[in-house]
Amino acid sequence: MDNKDVVKTESTNYGMQNINLDQALIPTSPYYLHPRENPGLALVSTNLNDSNYSSWSRNMQRALLSKNKLKFVNGSIKTPLPNDPTYKAWERCNVMILSWIMSVLSPDIAESVLYIDYAKDLWEELKERFSQGDYFHISDLLQEIHSIKQGERTITQYFTELKKLWEELDFLRPLPTCTCGKPYECDLTKVFLKQRDVEHSICFLKGLNDCYNNVKTQVLLMDPLPSINKVFSLIIQQERKYNGTRTLSGAENKVLLNTAEKTNYKA
Repeated sequence: MDNKDVVKTESTNYGMQNINLDQALIPTSPYYLHPRENPGLALVSTNLNDSNYSSWSRNMQRALLSKNKLKFVNGSIKTPLPNDPTYKAWERCNVMILSWIMSVLSPDIAESVLYIDYAKDLWEELKERFSQGDYFHISDLLQEIHSIKQGERTITQYFTELKKLWEELDFLRPLPTCTCGKPYECDLTKVFLKQRDVEHSICFLKGLNDCYNNVKTQVLLMDPLPSINKVFSLIIQQERKYNGTRTLSGAENKVLLNTAEKTNYKA
C-alpha cells in the first residue's frame, strides 16, 4: 500500500468516525443522549416487583420509545464490534439504559441482575423470569373481567376499571397477526377487533346495576350491537339525567334507544 492509499484509508476512516459522531449529536438518532438525561432518571413511577411485570413492562417500553431507545432492548440495534465507529456511542447508550432499568427495580431484583452488562440481556432476563406466569395471570384477569359488577361505582369508575383489565389482557394476549402475505387486503385484524369490541360491550352491560336493566336489555337486542364507546355514552347519559336512582319507563327507554340506533347507523 503506497502513501496515497494510506492517506485515502485514513481519510475514509476519519469520515466514517465523523458520520457516526454526528449520529450521536442528532436528536432524532437513537444514539443521541440529551444533556439532561442521567443514569438516575426514573422513567416510570413504579418499581418492578414479583407481581407487576406486565404493567411495568408496558410502561417501560413506552418510556424507552419516547427516548428513542427501545431498539436497544428489542434487538433492532445490534451490539457493534469494539472497532466499529459506532461502538462508543452505542456503549454510552447501553450503560444509560442499563441504569434507567436498574433504577426502577425492587432492591431484591436489582441485586440479582447487578452483573448483567447489556441492556438487551437484562430486558430478556426480566421477561423470561417474570412473564412465565402469564397464563395464570390471564386466567385471573378473565375471571375478574367476567365477574366484575358496578356496585357502588359510578358508570365512569366502573368503565375505567374494566378498561384497565381489558388493556392488561390485550397486552398479555395480543391479537393474532395475518400471515397470508397480503396485510393490506386481509380483514383478519378488523374481524378480531370487531369481535373483541362486541365482547367488551356485552361484558360492560352485564355488570351494570339493576336500575339499568331495561335499557341494557334493549341495547343487547340491537343488531348490530353498538361499539363499547357508544354503549358507554348511552349509559352515561342515563346516569347523568337520572343519577341512577330509578328504572326508566318504557317511553324514556324508547327515546334513548332511538338516539343510539341513529348514531350506530351513521357510524
